[in-house]
Amino acid sequence: MQNKGVIKFAAVILTLLSLYALSFTFFANKVESDAKEYAKGDPEKERIYLDSMSSQPVYPLLGHTYQYVKEREIQLGLDLKGGMNVTMEIDLSALIRSLANNPDDANFNQALKNAQNRLKTSQEGLVALFVQEYEKLSPSGKLATFYSTKENAAELKLDATNAQVKTFLDKQANSAVERSFNILRTRIDKFGVTQPNIQLQEGSNRILVELPGVTDKERVRKLLQGSAKLEFYETFENQEIFPLIQNINNILAAKQPKEEAKPAVKSADSLAKAGNKPALLSAKKDTVAKDSAAASAALAKSNPLFALLAPATFQGANGQQGLRPGAVVGYANQRDTAKINAIFAEQDIKAVIPPNVKLMWGVKAISETDKVFELYAIKATGLNGEPALEGDVISNARDDFDQKGNPEVVMVMNSEGAREWKRITAAAAGSAQSEEDNKSIAIVLDGMVYTAPRVSGEIPNGVSSISGNFTPEETKDLANVLKAGKLPAPAKIVGEYVVGPTLGKESIDKGLASSVAGLLVVLLFMLFYYNRAGWIANLALLANLFFLIGVMASLGAVWTLPGIAGLVLTIGMAVDANVLIYERIKEELESGKSLRLAVADGFSNSYSAILDSNITTLITGVILMVMGSGPILGFATTLVIGIICSLFTAIFISRLVLDQKVEKGQNVPFSTPFTKKLFKGSTFDFVKERKKFYIISSIIIIAGIISIFTRGFSLGVDFQGGRTYVIEFQKEISTLEVRNVLTEAFENDAPEVKSYGNGVRVTTDYLITDEGADTEKIVENKLNEGLKKLNAPYEIKDAQKVGPTVANDIKTSAIYAVLLAILAIFIYIFIRFRRLEFGLASIVALAHDVLVVLAFFSLLNGFVPFSLDIDQSFIAAILTVLGYSINDTVVIFDRVREYLNDNRNKNESMGTIINNALNSTLSRTVVTGMSTIFVLIILFIFGGEILRGFSFAMLIGVIVGTYSSLFVATPVVVEFMRKKEGNKN
Repeated sequence: MQNKGVIKFAAVILTLLSLYALSFTFFANKVESDAKEYAKGDPEKERIYLDSMSSQPVYPLLGHTYQYVKEREIQLGLDLKGGMNVTMEIDLSALIRSLANNPDDANFNQALKNAQNRLKTSQEGLVALFVQEYEKLSPSGKLATFYSTKENAAELKLDATNAQVKTFLDKQANSAVERSFNILRTRIDKFGVTQPNIQLQEGSNRILVELPGVTDKERVRKLLQGSAKLEFYETFENQEIFPLIQNINNILAAKQPKEEAKPAVKSADSLAKAGNKPALLSAKKDTVAKDSAAASAALAKSNPLFALLAPATFQGANGQQGLRPGAVVGYANQRDTAKINAIFAEQDIKAVIPPNVKLMWGVKAISETDKVFELYAIKATGLNGEPALEGDVISNARDDFDQKGNPEVVMVMNSEGAREWKRITAAAAGSAQSEEDNKSIAIVLDGMVYTAPRVSGEIPNGVSSISGNFTPEETKDLANVLKAGKLPAPAKIVGEYVVGPTLGKESIDKGLASSVAGLLVVLLFMLFYYNRAGWIANLALLANLFFLIGVMASLGAVWTLPGIAGLVLTIGMAVDANVLIYERIKEELESGKSLRLAVADGFSNSYSAILDSNITTLITGVILMVMGSGPILGFATTLVIGIICSLFTAIFISRLVLDQKVEKGQNVPFSTPFTKKLFKGSTFDFVKERKKFYIISSIIIIAGIISIFTRGFSLGVDFQGGRTYVIEFQKEISTLEVRNVLTEAFENDAPEVKSYGNGVRVTTDYLITDEGADTEKIVENKLNEGLKKLNAPYEIKDAQKVGPTVANDIKTSAIYAVLLAILAIFIYIFIRFRRLEFGLASIVALAHDVLVVLAFFSLLNGFVPFSLDIDQSFIAAILTVLGYSINDTVVIFDRVREYLNDNRNKNESMGTIINNALNSTLSRTVVTGMSTIFVLIILFIFGGEILRGFSFAMLIGVIVGTYSSLFVATPVVVEFMRKKEGNKN
């Protein structure tokens, strides 16, 4: 093999990168282990320890902090960690109404209603459907009469066409979705969840939110569905508020035991001198060392507030410390903000804070490296602490550049807002002769200060420019914030998935058990079948797993339970490339070649089959990645990375080790006495017997079709919509008992109840179309009300909700994914083999595999003791089966192509060539099939109830895929060739 040095260098680099990516998890776990030991079972002490370590270096040599390594450790999905997954949908119907000032026009409102009904089954967006429906009801109607308002005049004229109105509405809808995304992201960042994930689903008005470890479902729902509240406040200067902050510190210090209390800071000057002292600032960066802890404790006794909140000071030109001008009155670590809020909420402290003073935190940390936030002094008005101006006066806001090319935000107010804005800015600007008395106006969203620009002068016309040290991205975010109070586009929850922590732990245990068991089975099988060469294949397999996990960690990919299933499946499929190479080497050895030449020719002659077979599997994996989400995306990611890593290890690592042994003159047997003659000289006439297998397949498919039309399928909640709950009881309860009590609780709306592991799974569409704010709570109360009548302790371990529109979209996307996979594979086969017959045969075989698996799922539904739901996991299994099946078929096609190009086979019929190809690759087909089937059996047994239906679909699919490669796909080529050439085989 040429370029051995390059391959070794690449392997070393990949190993080092994988070790580096995995090391973050090691050091994060080490810190957390130390925290548990330090806390000795006290959760609060453990949390304080971890908070104190967030900015401390914990990574040797490189000095990475705990926060840095924690953000880069291996991430676990909700199904492994527990937590809440929510799909938010932005209500564009409210936006469409609001942009038109909520008209009473009958055609307008009926068109919007019709569009909402069509949306449940259509793939088009609400805006397009609304325009279509309006044009049906009012063929000559002009939508511009509703939307060409004073606020929209700059973007939409009164004579605009309906197509132009549609473009305008699409732009506003996209802006509303992006705006909601930014607001939700900020809210979630403040929620305090470790490793939250929020994704805008491209091309839709949906946002996916994942919150690991969350248990308070109601709090999450209120947080996510609350309307954005934009407000403008006048502010106090730091010098005005400092005496109040100092007084609060004194009150707190006075509460301390007298013998330990020290004099509090008495003046601004003394604070200015002490404000930047290392002792005071270091209190924000505690360590758990005894001396540091003692110093922090002493500081907290003498200056309880200033130990948490550093005053906003600066060093003047004369070298003296002074209070920084502006509305910022202090700085605090994120971990201390809750403690400071609690101090301000104490009754005796609240009593000294004037009613018009509000203390609010900035929305972002002052730097990317430190989690330090600013505290602003806000001036409220009125008896109830109202803002100077509400955000609904904003008519437009956009990011722009000033005359010098610096980023800025241009904000436009309506006439009512402009009048009030003139008064507020005049008061904040102070004297026109001096800039020293210019004050700030705070822009506040959801109680967080986004910015507080100083006012340079009165703004009379409602058009303002906000400039500063902004980046273009920051001005875009600020413009979105300002538009948040403009037009209502409320976000509603249309999908929800809650996983209990106990179920997550069980999933991890079962996932690890199935991975280890599957790995051991494959390793032993390779040793049994390939003797000493099996050790080399096993080395490549272990390297493949190591690289796979390392690459996943470096990419920040999230491990899910289906992702672990993808890992287990990769174990089975990764041996395929080695099997192809080894079987080819065995053929070369049998032809009389030396071991050195057999190895070289075996590798070179198998490259084509290896690449073709893996690329076709890769196609289905990529389609899954593009069209899947959540756990399915995790499965697809694992599968795709696993395929790429297996190619590298099988082709290069195995070759390096084999060449090294050959160069040393070592004998490397490729079979054991038992397997040496296995499949050797096989002469089965696949072509002659093909019609018998056509009949067998036809019987299964026809029976399946009859069953599908008569019995149907058991659709998962993500395909039919509704809510599903996994409930575990501490004693045996029949599904009939559960169904009876819940039918009564759900007002005679009978749920579907199935056995599920040690408990039951309940699926119901009760109130699924009700969009009330308290609907989820009502349904949960009804559920618990019914379950309590069983007088058996229970735990709801898993809960999922999918709205009807989401279910329809998922179902449609799944159908498209399968059809797209078949089409993509057909195109690839046709391009690679240059024969239409091969492409058509592959479509027949893939359609055969899908229909047979569907037939089994319909025929066996209700007769096996586990769920056979058709859901997203099933579609993932189907697509993987398609990839596996065509992988098998392509290897045979590749051998057929080789025989067709071989002059020795020129006079043989197509039937004979295909028989020879099938028999010569039979050992590879069986070995790969057996290793994959072994792994899937392990996954089926040990993977747990969640993966049982998925692994069953995979198991049936792999068996059917292997069968179709031998008895359907390649023999069908004969039928197409016979029709084309007119010869009979």
